[in-house]
Amino acid sequence: MKKEQLFAVTVVCLVSTGCSRAPSVSIIGSFFPVWMVSLVAGVILAFGVRSLLLRYRLESEVGPLALFYPCVVVLFTCLLWLIFFR
Repeated sequence: MKKEQLFAVTVVCLVSTGCSRAPSVSIIGSFFPVWMVSLVAGVILAFGVRSLLLRYRLESEVGPLALFYPCVVVLFTCLLWLIFFR
């Protein structure tokens, strides 16, 4: 093997070591990516936030709802992923 080929193979091996384990969770025997689990939990928590805002009549006080609720979902999704899976 040439030195360039050996160097290329070594670099590829070192770079691909991060791909050794896929972050997944077993749910009833089927493996799901953790981002999908976090997203579902984030949507459920956003519905909880919406019900709290409706209960206390505060939904009219937040900004545009079409922007607010997706941001809440992203917030909860990222927080759950960072807390439980990182």
